Amino acid sequence: MSDKRTTHFGFEQVAVEEKAQRVAGVFHSVAAKYDMMNDVMSGGIHRLWKRFTIELSGVRAGDKVLDIAGGTGDLSHKFARLVGPEGLVVLADINESMLRVGRDKLIDLGDVGNLQYAQADAQYLPFPDNTFDCITIAFGLRNVTDKDLALASMHRILKPGGRLLVLEFSKPTNGLLEKVYDTYSFRLLPLMGKLIANDSESYRYLAESIRMHPDQETLKDMMSQAGFAETRYYNMTGGIVALHKGVKP
Repeated sequence: MSDKRTTHFGFEQVAVEEKAQRVAGVFHSVAAKYDMMNDVMSGGIHRLWKRFTIELSGVRAGDKVLDIAGGTGDLSHKFARLVGPEGLVVLADINESMLRVGRDKLIDLGDVGNLQYAQADAQYLPFPDNTFDCITIAFGLRNVTDKDLALASMHRILKPGGRLLVLEFSKPTNGLLEKVYDTYSFRLLPLMGKLIANDSESYRYLAESIRMHPDQETLKDMMSQAGFAETRYYNMTGGIVALHKGVKP
């Protein structure tokens, strides 16, 4: 019997060291069509989820913000305008393809001067203790192999009084909505991925990864265990998405 540690890649069990490589393959595949697919998959509602995250962040001029799994830069773009020339936004992503798409997009939008980019693993964030006023991770935590390790890493680099905001797919609060959402996720989502991005398998994984992610209360407890205080969550779109917020004491 093998003692090799395993974890989930969607519904599949894989070796721990294999997961990061498999997730990387998904995002290399979807990077070029990522923004378009977000709009199609959510009917554009993802923009409202992100706007609420920005509003709850409390970010202001002069702050330092880390946007983990920042992908194509939707949050970083808004934060760069809020922190102004005296502040700093770091867009971090483990995936080189996503980081490149995000950087090119933000440069095209004129976001230069107060933006930096880092290819970084959320589990081992390469920043000094007590660096950031706010950290966000939007639709990225579910792809992290060791979520507890990542939350501890985020806690370490936040300043005391700093905020962590985790925007992620979660568990619908209504049984009927959950059934409709399951049908959408496992039948329509891979089909849309096939038609728009010519990649049904990556979008099947994304649907599976959502189901394997901790529910609202579990993630809230994990954040508290990592040392965050005042931890709470806000359900959006019937719990399909939840925004968790915690403060470093």
